[in-house]
Amino acid sequence: MSRRFERTFTALAEHIDELGHVNNAVWVRWIQDIAVTNWEEVAAPEDSARFFWVVTRHEIDYRGNVAEGETVTAETWIEGQPKGATSVRRVDFRNAAGKVIISAATTWAMLDRESNRLVRVRPEILEPFR
Repeated sequence: MSRRFERTFTALAEHIDELGHVNNAVWVRWIQDIAVTNWEEVAAPEDSARFFWVVTRHEIDYRGNVAEGETVTAETWIEGQPKGATSVRRVDFRNAAGKVIISAATTWAMLDRESNRLVRVRPEILEPFR
């Protein structure tokens, strides 16, 4: 089972769209923010120095939203085993009542910093996240 990583986000005025809720683009940014922060805090220093990740796919289910001033708790984890150069990361956002209002599955591809080429995700790279 994967270790879970949490972070809290607060909806600011600049995050709000014309409907009075957090804009979809902000949810995507928060998904990327928590994933990158998790990588930077948990990955082995040599892996972080050698590799970086890019998104190849976002799949997001919207079941609710929050308004300005409200907070959500994001929880992320690695789902399943890597496939070649890709790995799937899940992110759930819970509102103040603890209900999951946004659920995302993002496919990330790992690249070598020196060559900017895709590289196979070896199990030991993801081991600190398990």
